Amino acid sequence: MADVFKGLVDQYGRPIEKAALKVEQAAPNARGVRRHDAMHPAAGLTPGRLATILKSSIDGDPEQYLALAEDMEERDLHYAGVLGVRKRQVSGLQITVEAAGEDAESEACAQLVRDVVEREGFADELIDVLDAIGKGFSCSEIIWETSENQWMPKRLARRDPRWFTFDLVDGETPLLRDDNGQPVPLNPYQWVFHQAKAKSGLPIRGGLARAVAWTFLFKSFTAKDWAIFCEAYGQPLRLGKYDAGASERDKEILLEAVSNIGVDYAAIVPESMAVDFVKADIAGSHELYEKRADWLDRQVSKVVLGQTATTDAIAGGHAVGKTHDGVRDDIEEADARQLAGSLNRDLSRPVVDLNRGPQKKYPRICIGRPDEEDVDALVKNVVQLVPFGLSVGKKTMLQKIGLPEPQKDEELLVAPRQPAPADPNAPPTVDRQQAVNSSEVQTRRDAVERVTDSLLGDWEPLVKPIVAGLEAEIAAASSVDDVKAILAKRLGGLDVQALTDSLAQAAFAARLAGEANETL
Repeated sequence: MADVFKGLVDQYGRPIEKAALKVEQAAPNARGVRRHDAMHPAAGLTPGRLATILKSSIDGDPEQYLALAEDMEERDLHYAGVLGVRKRQVSGLQITVEAAGEDAESEACAQLVRDVVEREGFADELIDVLDAIGKGFSCSEIIWETSENQWMPKRLARRDPRWFTFDLVDGETPLLRDDNGQPVPLNPYQWVFHQAKAKSGLPIRGGLARAVAWTFLFKSFTAKDWAIFCEAYGQPLRLGKYDAGASERDKEILLEAVSNIGVDYAAIVPESMAVDFVKADIAGSHELYEKRADWLDRQVSKVVLGQTATTDAIAGGHAVGKTHDGVRDDIEEADARQLAGSLNRDLSRPVVDLNRGPQKKYPRICIGRPDEEDVDALVKNVVQLVPFGLSVGKKTMLQKIGLPEPQKDEELLVAPRQPAPADPNAPPTVDRQQAVNSSEVQTRRDAVERVTDSLLGDWEPLVKPIVAGLEAEIAAASSVDDVKAILAKRLGGLDVQALTDSLAQAAFAARLAGEANETL
């Protein structure tokens, strides 16, 4: 009986064999079907042949289609560029691992997965996993490292998608072609199978290459026609002229000279002969090829990036490039979510199971851009609310502001110490003297404010009878003379003596305050 991990089975209920995990299941060979030989179905591609290739891929023979998808990335510079942008943008996103719980075991499992995703070269391996965006699926074999009594992925080895096919019944279960070309199941816990769902349907129909294939074909026709046009009309017509008495030998010499002048840019002819250069009138006609190729490129940009601004903008290209980040946000989020799901199923769980046994819950790999946090506002709110009883975890705050936990022997930043209380018997220092002067100034200011308040308090009873109802009377007046009469009548009732006494008291108080200021 094979040596298996006790209690471990994959998603299909198959036991996990230790010996199988130590051997590469899909290592390339020289005699079998898993060879790195060159297939170029793009050469001489026609609409009829393309239709046959696409149909065969659905009927269980995807090898030619997958080879064509590879050819397209090598031959079409625009498609290779935008597809590379989409892959690199997702592979460069932040990767975090969330523990399944707060207990020590959950944290230990999460740390195992963190060690895997933080391994050097992991981001580059994700680009191989993301090859599924173009071809619909990708298969990366996990090469396990078993030293130090641990099972850890040494690398994720990309395997040529031409070496795989799918179950003829469900069309979704990936199968590996063995040395004899027969499809066999993938070993459990040994593969990261990623399906990119650009559209709903079977994995072989979900890649972008299927949609871009027709655009690639039409663009290749346009490029060929453009090249023929340039060759025919890119140089002026070389017209040789001879007189009526020219012999056949003279004609042959002239024809040879006209033919060679386009290559050697030099020729000699008898004086009786002439060579004219007739420039072709091609104004506007050559732009048709460029416009058609550009239009086809824009369609590819739409299906790969979801927009055309960063690839096809001419005017204001730098500004447009700053506005967009290559791939539309919704496409980036979908790619990241699908990639994280494949890694959690085929990488995170095997790592935990092989090292710590089956778990009820497993750590979760998360891929995406971090949420933008207003750190200044967060710190300000915490500082204001903690004195009122708000409970805030130190670990949470460190994560929010992007700081790691301090090391055990690391020097820590501390709040500045409060100055010691001043000795009342000690001679006044400069700071204390400034405080005394400030106190005296405040005392004088308080005295002046009290005098002002007292003056206003005495002023209001004197003026109140004068202004009471004045606004209504002025509003009812019909002329300026009526207003003057109203004011004269009001002022006639003013207690002039009381007002004079109040002003005299205020002037006297102001004088005393001024003399006191000079004395101090």
